[in-house]
Amino acid sequence: MPRPVWTGAISFGLVTIPIRVMTATEDHSIRFHQYHLDDMGRVRSRKVCELEDREVTQDEIGKGYEIAPGQVVAVSDEELRELPLPTAKAIEIVAFVPYESIDPIQIGEGYYLEAGGQAATKPYVLLRKALERNAKAAIAKFAWHGRERLGLLRVKESVIALHALKWPDEVRSPEELAPAQVDITGAEVEEALLLIDSMTRDEPLEEAEWASDRYTAALEEVIHAKADGKQLPAAEPEEPASGRVLDLMAALEQSVQQAKSSRGTGGTSQATIHEMPKKKAAAKKTTASKKTPSAKKTAKEPAKKSTPAKRTRRSA
Repeated sequence: MPRPVWTGAISFGLVTIPIRVMTATEDHSIRFHQYHLDDMGRVRSRKVCELEDREVTQDEIGKGYEIAPGQVVAVSDEELRELPLPTAKAIEIVAFVPYESIDPIQIGEGYYLEAGGQAATKPYVLLRKALERNAKAAIAKFAWHGRERLGLLRVKESVIALHALKWPDEVRSPEELAPAQVDITGAEVEEALLLIDSMTRDEPLEEAEWASDRYTAALEEVIHAKADGKQLPAAEPEEPASGRVLDLMAALEQSVQQAKSSRGTGGTSQATIHEMPKKKAAAKKTTASKKTPSAKKTAKEPAKKSTPAKRTRRSA
């Protein structure tokens, strides 16, 4: 069980619920240290006082803010804890809003909230049940690490979870990154939707074959091979780019066939994107302005004509 990262309370109107905040995620990334390559001695960062030109210990280090050149105001951790701010000691629920109003790009790290003792169990369960039955998101404010933040409260299994949120003014506008307008045919949209359907999976994320960190696994393999004096695993050769502009519709159709093959639902991945029936190209031109049943039928013709091939199941 991880150690609490914060201890305080949830403020829900006049109800106060003592809680302990636990991290909800783990980082399994491989982390490197810095070494002197000549003798493999560890290279470390040292904290040196600029005025005294000497290394200082952690006990001698505190927080400070430079309000003018050469004028620094020291602020202690105790002073931060005693800020005249309600959210300095409590996660304060301030509103309930529709879930669709929360921009996913605002959502940050997640935490689990644990009831802080037997007396907190009943109000904790009460709030959890209220959140379960409410179709809206609970928005809260809390102050951690020297700043006040927004949070989203929701229920995960039998525990209340807290997700940190970015303030609205911390999210950059994506308008300048939007691509130029292009013409997309109805048949191309239909084929893209068909590709989405063929790649849709019903299994939970934690059970999915494709939900694995291949980079970390490959990095571990390299590290163990070097430690054992073995030959490093070779990367698969990349296919050289053809330099030709591929037909978007044909690429979508081939992608659909590959997705179907990976799921074992029939179809074949032997189709080539360079061999398109002439009548299909004609049908694509006639559907540039509207979607017609004949265009949809044309987009699916390759799957009807191909011979289903038995494929070994693999992750998409």
